[in-house]
Amino acid sequence: MDIHKLHYPGKVTIESDSHYSLAIGFFDGLHIGHQTVIKEAKRKAEELGIRSAVMTFDPHPSHLFGDGEDKVGYITQYPEKIRLLRSMGIDALFIVTFDWALASLSPKQFVDIFLKELHVLHVTAGFDYTFGSKGAGTMEQMDALSDGEFGTTVIKKVTDNEEKISSTRIRQLLSRGDVGETTSLLGRPFRTVGVVVDGEKRGRLLGFPTANVLPESGTVLPANGVYAVRFTVDEKTYEGVCNVGVKPTFHDPSDMQAVVEVHVLNFAGDLYGKEAFVDWIGHIRDEQKFGSIDLLVEQIEKDKISAEEILATHR
Repeated sequence: MDIHKLHYPGKVTIESDSHYSLAIGFFDGLHIGHQTVIKEAKRKAEELGIRSAVMTFDPHPSHLFGDGEDKVGYITQYPEKIRLLRSMGIDALFIVTFDWALASLSPKQFVDIFLKELHVLHVTAGFDYTFGSKGAGTMEQMDALSDGEFGTTVIKKVTDNEEKISSTRIRQLLSRGDVGETTSLLGRPFRTVGVVVDGEKRGRLLGFPTANVLPESGTVLPANGVYAVRFTVDEKTYEGVCNVGVKPTFHDPSDMQAVVEVHVLNFAGDLYGKEAFVDWIGHIRDEQKFGSIDLLVEQIEKDKISAEEILATHR
């Protein structure tokens, strides 16, 4: 898959004579709704005998327009998004810098600069996709602004239990720790990507050594608690039990940032400095403070059994 980074008013074209069937949107999470848009663009590419492509934006618009807590965390960071798009067989990815210059373009300017100049022959997007200054452009307007140079397809609302599948809904589910429902909307387990870093090594002293995973900056995490997970490192996948939170038995919660700690089952070895993938399979319990170390160890034993039971049903 070819990857092109575009920035207005600098680099907005590429050196290629290829024509594209383009799926356009931010696509955070690449959930089932997004996949429907992208698969249709790919199908149209095959029909027209041209290349399939995805156009997305970086950073998320909330990082430009939002303030403080209004800036959303990413469900899927770009390295993982690229991996998923590549697995879908997409030929090209256009990553457009989302800044004030881009946000100030009129809908017509956006179409002329970023679609016509890239030799796009077909555009596919969701029914609620907007573009141009203040989101004034709609897919109905895009069809008119094409001047007959490209066709358009609008994907209707994709639902689950009669509710729209959206990135906002997935973030809400994660904030409640509902990784099971999140899996159904993504079409795969929610994944956290990070690097194994040195931790307090307290788990080792308790008899449950853990891998401390430092997520990529800006990544959204599930609610604090204990989960059954799959842990992948060096292209090998293991089962594990994960605590995400502030470890209130040992720390003042107000002084801590959430930490992702995975006790990897049936594993022995050095993981420090390695890239790790944590796939969240099932919620076991909320994080809690224990009155003694013995009570904590007893609960961890129970959590380990619960994780094994959950993972056994998801093989």
